[in-house]
Amino acid sequence: MDTEDPSAPPRAQSAPADNPTRTRRHGGGISHDNTRHTTRFVVIGNHLVQHKELSLLAIGLSCHLQSLPAGAGADIKSLAARFPEGPTRIAAALRELEAHGYLRRERHRTHTGRIVTRTVSCNQPHASRREPVDTGCPPAKRTPPPQRRTAQKALPAVPQPSSTAPALLQTAIDLLATLRRHDPRLLLSATDTAHLAPGVAAWLERDVAPTAVRHALITGLPDEPLRRPAALLAHRLTDRLPPPPPFRTQSAVVPPPRHPLQNCEGCDRGFRAPESESHCRDCRAAVASLP
Repeated sequence: MDTEDPSAPPRAQSAPADNPTRTRRHGGGISHDNTRHTTRFVVIGNHLVQHKELSLLAIGLSCHLQSLPAGAGADIKSLAARFPEGPTRIAAALRELEAHGYLRRERHRTHTGRIVTRTVSCNQPHASRREPVDTGCPPAKRTPPPQRRTAQKALPAVPQPSSTAPALLQTAIDLLATLRRHDPRLLLSATDTAHLAPGVAAWLERDVAPTAVRHALITGLPDEPLRRPAALLAHRLTDRLPPPPPFRTQSAVVPPPRHPLQNCEGCDRGFRAPESESHCRDCRAAVASLP
């Protein structure tokens, strides 16, 4: 009867002194009724479930993500449909896991050219960070691969004005130069300004005030940094171009011609009349009344 059973589980070690979940005396604390899993289980490390900085929602969400099969939906919309916490709390929990290395978001391009975001759940965030082995030999110098300089894509075309008056183009250039006062991200180079100026001039010749053009260009800009503000402005100049002003027809009533001013040969009074008339109206009436 005193034979030791080799299949018996080893004796559980006592919890460390600084562990707040250590077994209490006087019969308090938690106890476990465990049954070994043989199917449908996932192994979770104590470094996750007892993490001191993660919230309970983040810990539970990480456990759920590690239990999902490969290819299952792990975006905010899918998780919000599965759990009652809502997209705001789930997004905050995902940011916690990403900040502590339990979650990665990788962008991949498919064979059709579409860019998709893949979520990677890490059960041991620091396992892939291995220290280099000291072999006693100096490390070999590796020359970095040459960086390929990709040619910058040309800016989108902008509307062209019907008039190339220098004053109109200068007004457009001055308007573009003042955009940085409203948003520092709209600091344009001289080349970008020269490309965008005809588009602004096309707005101005359509009876759009400069303040209205500026409002259309700077209102509703995204909060994230602008990688190429000139391309965004070129798109807005083309996409939001207003229609031409209504055509104003001339009046059907033709105004009478304005005759030159001359002096009457009879009374030397100034009057307007065709050049064939040499006397004013009163002198002509006096001459006509003579017998």
